[in-house]
Amino acid sequence: MQQRELGKSGLKVSAMGLGCMGMSFGYGPPADRQEMIRLIRKAVEYGVNFFDTAEVYGPFINEELVGVALAPFRDEVVIATKFGFKPSPTDTTRWSEVDSRPEHIREVAEASLKRLGVEVIDLFYQHRVDPSVPIEEVAGTVKDLITEGKVKYFGLSEAGAATIRRAHAVQPVAALQSEYSLWTRTPEQEIIPTLEELGIGFVPFSPLGKGFLTGAITSQTSFDPTDFRNILPRFTKEAMEANQQLVDLLSVIGARKQATPAQVALAWLLTRKPWIVPIPGTTKLHRLEENLGALKVELSEADLLEIEEASAKIRILGARYPEHIERMTGR
Repeated sequence: MQQRELGKSGLKVSAMGLGCMGMSFGYGPPADRQEMIRLIRKAVEYGVNFFDTAEVYGPFINEELVGVALAPFRDEVVIATKFGFKPSPTDTTRWSEVDSRPEHIREVAEASLKRLGVEVIDLFYQHRVDPSVPIEEVAGTVKDLITEGKVKYFGLSEAGAATIRRAHAVQPVAALQSEYSLWTRTPEQEIIPTLEELGIGFVPFSPLGKGFLTGAITSQTSFDPTDFRNILPRFTKEAMEANQQLVDLLSVIGARKQATPAQVALAWLLTRKPWIVPIPGTTKLHRLEENLGALKVELSEADLLEIEEASAKIRILGARYPEHIERMTGR
C-alpha cells in the first residue's frame, strides 16, 4: 500500500483511508456489526491503516465498532475521531448544535478514549467550527491534550481559511477534513492553497459524492426513509438526472482505462496533491476492493485535461446540503 504524509505534520498514513460513518449512521439502519468488523479487518489486510469515525456517528456506536475491529492492530493503524457537537436534550440521535467549549472537548476526549479502547487518540478533529468559542481556545485545549499524551495530532473539519490560519498559529493542524470531489470543488478556491502554504494535509470525505459518482445511483433510486440523502438538494430526481452527465464522463474515461467511474473519481483526487488522502466509506467488501483499485489507475496529463475541460461544461445542480447544515461549514 502506498503511503502519504499529511502535509508536513509527520503523520504518515495509507494513500487511501476508510470512512466508517456509513456503517452505523447516515445511510439507513446500521449494518450488521460482525460483518463491519470483518470489513474493517479486511481493509487492514489490504494495507489500509487510516480509519475515520466520530462520537456522533450512531451516536457512539461507530467509535465502539471501530475500537473493537482495530483492537488487534492498534500499533499498526491511525484512528481519527471528532469532537464539536452536542446531543439534543430531548433526542440523543440528533446533534444539531455545535459545542467546542474546552470542558466539553475534554469530556469527549475521555469518552472517545474509552469507546475506542485506546490510550491515545491519533487524530482529533473539531467536527464543525463553533462560532461561540474562539478557535484559539479550541486549539489551545487540544494542544493541552497533546501535552498530556491523550491526543497525538489536531485536525479541523469544514473550516474556512481564516479559521485554519488562526488555529494553526496556536497548535499546528495536521489535517483538514472537508468534502472534495469532482462534484464539490469549492476547496480549490481558498482552502487547498492555504493548506499547501501551511503544510497541512487534506482528507476529503464523500470523495464519491455520497455514492453518486459510483454510477450505482440514478434518478430512479429510492433511499431508506432514514437515509440522510433524502434531504439533500443534490439527490432530488431533477438534480440526479442533470448530474448524471458527470457520471457519464467518468464512465467514458473508465472504459478506456478498464476502470469503474468510482475508480476514476478517486484516481483524479489522488492526482491533485501528494498530501491528499481520501476516505471513501462503504459497507460492502466488493466496494472496498473497487475503491482500493483506484490506486492502480493511472491518469495521464491528457486524461486529466479531458476531465477538466469536460467537467467545466457540466453545471452541478443542487446545493450540497440544506441551508441550515451548510451554514455550519466554511467559516
